[in-house]
Amino acid sequence: MEATVQGKPGDLQEDHLEASAISTLLRRFFPFYCALAALVTFGYALYDGYQIDGDAVAYMDLGDLLRAHHWAGIVNGYWHPMYPAFLALGHTLFQATLSTELRAYYFVNFGIFLLGMVAVVCFTDSIMRLRESASQPVSGSASQRVGFLLDRTMLRTLGLTLLVTASQRELSLGKIRPDALLQAFLLFAMAALLAHLATNRLRYAALMGVALGCAYLTKSFAFVFAFVCILSLVVFRWIWLKHRPARIISAALVALLCFAVVAGPYVAALSHQRHRFDFGDSGALNYAWYVGGTGKMHLQPYQTAQFGSSEVQLKHPEKELLHTPLILSYAAMPYGTYPDWFDTTYWNEQIKPHFSLRQDLPRATRDSVLFVRYLFNHPEALLLLALLVVLGGRPELRWRPGRPGTNAFWLPPLLLGLAIWGIYAIVNTEERYVTVAYLSILLPLFAALRLPQPRSEAELHVAQNAAANLRFTASALVVLLALLATGESLRIVLEDRREIVMMGHPGGWTSPTMIHVAGGLESLGVHPGENVACIGHTACLNDPYWARLAGVRILTEIYDPETPVYSFLADLPNREQAIDVVRAQGAKVLVGDFGNFRVSDSDPAFRDWRQLGGTTFYALPLN
Repeated sequence: MEATVQGKPGDLQEDHLEASAISTLLRRFFPFYCALAALVTFGYALYDGYQIDGDAVAYMDLGDLLRAHHWAGIVNGYWHPMYPAFLALGHTLFQATLSTELRAYYFVNFGIFLLGMVAVVCFTDSIMRLRESASQPVSGSASQRVGFLLDRTMLRTLGLTLLVTASQRELSLGKIRPDALLQAFLLFAMAALLAHLATNRLRYAALMGVALGCAYLTKSFAFVFAFVCILSLVVFRWIWLKHRPARIISAALVALLCFAVVAGPYVAALSHQRHRFDFGDSGALNYAWYVGGTGKMHLQPYQTAQFGSSEVQLKHPEKELLHTPLILSYAAMPYGTYPDWFDTTYWNEQIKPHFSLRQDLPRATRDSVLFVRYLFNHPEALLLLALLVVLGGRPELRWRPGRPGTNAFWLPPLLLGLAIWGIYAIVNTEERYVTVAYLSILLPLFAALRLPQPRSEAELHVAQNAAANLRFTASALVVLLALLATGESLRIVLEDRREIVMMGHPGGWTSPTMIHVAGGLESLGVHPGENVACIGHTACLNDPYWARLAGVRILTEIYDPETPVYSFLADLPNREQAIDVVRAQGAKVLVGDFGNFRVSDSDPAFRDWRQLGGTTFYALPLN
């Protein structure tokens, strides 16, 4: 028979504590803080600096294909379509042009931040809901008459504070990347899971499946995590709640079916394109690159020394036009401003990494260091947690399977957070990946803090007074942390605005350099739709936004992995041969960023190069 819970959760004094003055003030403060956090963060959409890279350009290109209903180009083994769909919607709503699209995309990121706020509130509320269902008191026991330290409003405020802090650091609105959107969907999914564990209602299992499907359409990582969540549902209900297998399986099947309905069409389209079952190759490729030692850029079939531990049988590598210097053609890919990074799984298809514990241990060690660095970069909440424990908060982390009253509500979200961190640690950890794991681990720990417990009926009144004082102190500290985080965001926004005004820029979302480069190309007779060539990491991979602004495609690259472009070309013995090879591909110009080097007309090697709009970019007219 399934375990059921009767009666109202909490202790005899819970209503009194909740109705106290500090609780009332917090409930009134929370809407104000939500509005304040949203208003201050909106400043990032107006003034956050230009932070575009190759990833961003690929997502914007996919958004263009979505708006054009070019479905074949949308199916991509590396970048998934949900975030480009948000970009396409923002582009349409704001009637953006190439010169104003970044502002529209920053507004889209602000909308995603608001969605993240809702997701955090849903997640914290689900934690509290599971806490209430899992923490029934023993009737008449004095040890259970003083409840938990943080109430619903305090945990909500703390969660939003951590989200605001993340927007200052790894989830900047100026980055055109899907990590904040993925975080929102994962929080919705975990919130639905916790709500299902608290109520056993199938609709929450269905909502979890839908949210995980949306997360998968944002990033392929969520495909693996979806099965981790479904497994958590099964294991927790079976071991902890002691539910009947039939009901557990039915809930798992509902979640799996809803996930399949949302994610299935894209998996089918991707599998049809690759002629094999495929849900995305970004994880496998990153494992090959970061763990297996496989060459990441421009791998060729004869470069066996760069295969690492992977099995490499490239199906369609980049076409090599010249070996020294390495000149490559991307004409085989019909999509993307910089086709080499538009879908890197196309060029690297048939790279099969092999799991190796010997190779994975050094990577895991590195990611452990990054884990510690992340914690040091986000010390505020950890210090608050430690302070509350020192002041008397007692972590309630007991775990006894089959006994809901033993307060193991914190276990599912904490384990899911560790799972997220562990999955990324196997391959590659970056701060923007694991913020959702940080929230999933830390917030349940705060929710598990109990107030000081009386040891006897005689100490009950004293314990209640101490609990009231500690709750007041904790509430004040949470509010203080929230205001400090928002104040820091306001300081950053005002500083960004001051710099923009001093430089005379219309907004942080613009790049005068990119605008001048695109204008310089136009003055050289380069028209939208034409093909160009690039040289050097800056102009090619790191920041090809100049090509998108000019409406051109980079179909040829002279690969310069390390040396500054000027020195590379000046020291190149067959420079004229290399340029002739690029010219033969029909490229209108060859573009590179010369950095601190300046070209003069008296330099015979560079007399035909033209500076683009007073920037560090130069172009060599070819055709």
